[in-house]
Amino acid sequence: MAKVHTKELIDKFQLELVSGEEGVHRTITTSDISRPGLEMAGYFTYYPAERLQLLGKTELTFISELPPQIRRERMEQLCTDETPGIIISREMEVPKELLIASHGTGVPIMRTKMTTTRLSSRLTNYLESRLAPMTAVHGVLVDIYGIGVLIKGDSGVGKSETALELVKRGHRLVADDSVEIRQEDEETLVGSAPELIQHLLEIRGLGIINVMTLFGAGAVRNYKKISLIINLETWDSKKVYDRLGLEEETMKILETEVPILTVPVRPGRNLAVIIEVAAMNFRLKRMGMNAAKQFNDRLTDAIASGDDIEL
Repeated sequence: MAKVHTKELIDKFQLELVSGEEGVHRTITTSDISRPGLEMAGYFTYYPAERLQLLGKTELTFISELPPQIRRERMEQLCTDETPGIIISREMEVPKELLIASHGTGVPIMRTKMTTTRLSSRLTNYLESRLAPMTAVHGVLVDIYGIGVLIKGDSGVGKSETALELVKRGHRLVADDSVEIRQEDEETLVGSAPELIQHLLEIRGLGIINVMTLFGAGAVRNYKKISLIINLETWDSKKVYDRLGLEEETMKILETEVPILTVPVRPGRNLAVIIEVAAMNFRLKRMGMNAAKQFNDRLTDAIASGDDIEL
């Protein structure tokens, strides 16, 4: 399970650590953020203690109006051993009862100048990205005309060599050999390279090359949304390959279905050009222009009208 330490949020958002320094290495395991309004009113039955707690002007104003004894009890209930941290927005004054409870349990108390709504939005986006489900696949990810194309296939089929040719044609390498894929939301997969092999490409017989050094910064990018998968496989004369492009197959990665095309590999086929055209054709399909469907419609109309068909 992915985790984020509270210390990372302090550094990322430049939060002021007011209290609870010993708890900055607590882990955050959910992107959900809690604004404990009902809890401040005394209802702790379903208190989500494992979430990051955010106190804004409304919560702090309500707390200040409570009797000292009740205020102290509520702050003690707010600070648990599970709570990864409490953030005060608008740089407001931290209640002394909250500081006392923090010293007792080690819950980090942080403060920021940002408004509550803006802070909540930024924290949620950051945590969703960091805590998103993740996997790694063997393949090469290339940005072709703005389309993230994941090239898969057996070892030695020519994935890296094809990627090199695509880079020479002006496209951008994202990752070679191992692609880390993060599920940003239900329909979005974002691929990137492990830091160890970022911008590197392995060519058999040549070795490891640095694409950014050889071709410039414009030849690489750090991450890209995966929109299309190209599976390279050795040509099988007994297998029937799709010649019209009417069939649309998908491959499931994590929880998302991604369109996949199978391209047979044999001597003389220019794989870089084929993949380049596949990416352009994919863009056209998304714009509503499907050449295979148009041809099929014409053929159906010709058959229905009884015209002679010459191919």
